[in-house]
Amino acid sequence: QVQLVESGGGLVQAGGSLRLSCAASGLTFSNYAMAWFRQVPGKEREFVATIRGRGDNTYYDASVKGRFTISRDNAKNTVYLQMNSLRPEDTAVYYCAATARLIATWEKEYNYWGQGTQVTVSS
Repeated sequence: QVQLVESGGGLVQAGGSLRLSCAASGLTFSNYAMAWFRQVPGKEREFVATIRGRGDNTYYDASVKGRFTISRDNAKNTVYLQMNSLRPEDTAVYYCAATARLIATWEKEYNYWGQGTQVTVSS
């Protein structure tokens, strides 16, 4: 079965950096676009960034563009999210997700989800 396992979350001060990783198994990784979403309690899950299967196209939400970078290593079946210049409002549970579509930003287009990793940014 498909498994997505996130890691790398934690507590960081505002202005700091974190790198999230998501290791995938049970699927032909390069055939799937991957994305990061995030969610805070009481709010809907929101799109952060996505990358095509070959890694040749990316798309970001405006709130993170210029600060976050999504990348992937298809040899390792892993997608990353480098987060720089973190702000308290970036605090959330971050989820990785996989879709068979070429690229997608809508949550319902994603077939597989990880369990999430907590990112907390202190002011």
